[in-house]
Amino acid sequence: MGLSLVQSRALMGLAAPAVTVEVHLANGLPSFTLVGLADVEVKEARERVRSALQNSGLAFPHNQRITVNLAPADLPKDSGRFDLPIALGILAASGQIDGARLAGWAFAGELSLSGELRPVRGALAVAVALQQAGVDAQLVLPPGSAEEAALVPGLRVHRARHLLDVVARFLPEGAMPPDALPADGFARVPPAALSTPPAYPDLADVKGQAAARRALEIAAAGGHSLLMVGPPGTGKSMLAQRFAGLLPPMNVSEALQSAAIASLGGAFTLTQWAQRPTRAPHHSASAVALVGGGSPPRPGEISLAHEGVLFLDELPEFPRAALEALREPLESGHITISRAAQRADFPARFQLVAAMNPCPCGYRGSPARACRCTPDQVARYQGKLSGPLLDRID
Repeated sequence: MGLSLVQSRALMGLAAPAVTVEVHLANGLPSFTLVGLADVEVKEARERVRSALQNSGLAFPHNQRITVNLAPADLPKDSGRFDLPIALGILAASGQIDGARLAGWAFAGELSLSGELRPVRGALAVAVALQQAGVDAQLVLPPGSAEEAALVPGLRVHRARHLLDVVARFLPEGAMPPDALPADGFARVPPAALSTPPAYPDLADVKGQAAARRALEIAAAGGHSLLMVGPPGTGKSMLAQRFAGLLPPMNVSEALQSAAIASLGGAFTLTQWAQRPTRAPHHSASAVALVGGGSPPRPGEISLAHEGVLFLDELPEFPRAALEALREPLESGHITISRAAQRADFPARFQLVAAMNPCPCGYRGSPARACRCTPDQVARYQGKLSGPLLDRID
């Protein structure tokens, strides 16, 4: 019989609660049981881990009863991030690696059937949460995820390309000579040195529109929300796409928080570091898509636009419930998503830039074409925007 403990991290919003992967090998009918409020993706780890161990030339205990517990039991777990710690727990419980040497390390990574490690979602969010909590642990992550986590200053992050790279690092003393260890399969990732300034579309590309350009400069300087009203083709969208370039550069704290939210959706790349995001959802987006939701809660467009710009084109065409859901985040700068089982807090400090036509046909007041809308149609169209929402647009 053998028992091993391996540390990992779950992901709940921007928090990264600790998860202890407990593996117990016992005599009895051969089985592989996974408990601890695991989602379907986590339960499928049984087949991935079994194949990865076998294809890597490691012994899988077929003739024993394997019980894996993901503690705490009441914390929901999802994604394939627990594949690597489960595999290491089985190896430690069966004596193939030294379980005592795993103390002080945290592991996360999805395993392919061949034993290759694949990136996991939210690696940067986990690293930021560890730094804020003051946890002194060394992280082992797959390629791609490790480079993300290394953006957090002062955190010890190691990259592993294959399951065997991790196994070679934690073998019992004397089990493998030092010169037989992989050269670069398991290595500490140096702190990222990103000096290239972010590139934005340039407002100098816009010819004319002196009043609109001046309005954008004032809104950027004062942090004001902005609504542009005009006929189609006058350059509202082009101006909005260049608004982020007027904002001041992000400091390290702002860049980390913005990148951590993007990492939750798996959409962060190193080229986006310190670049203020511009999110432009389609007008058919629901209230949940804008403010966030789901189970487990995921950030919405307002959080993905944190420290950046949320551009809502065709503003009156958005569902009324979606627009009204923006009222509290515009004031408070954060959003709390409450569900029956979970609650998550996401930052949502963004600048709202909206655009709309003056009437349903779009040509009211245009010298190029005559408007064919009646006064009642114009009033109904503009009345889709409530007074409290317009009051938050400076």
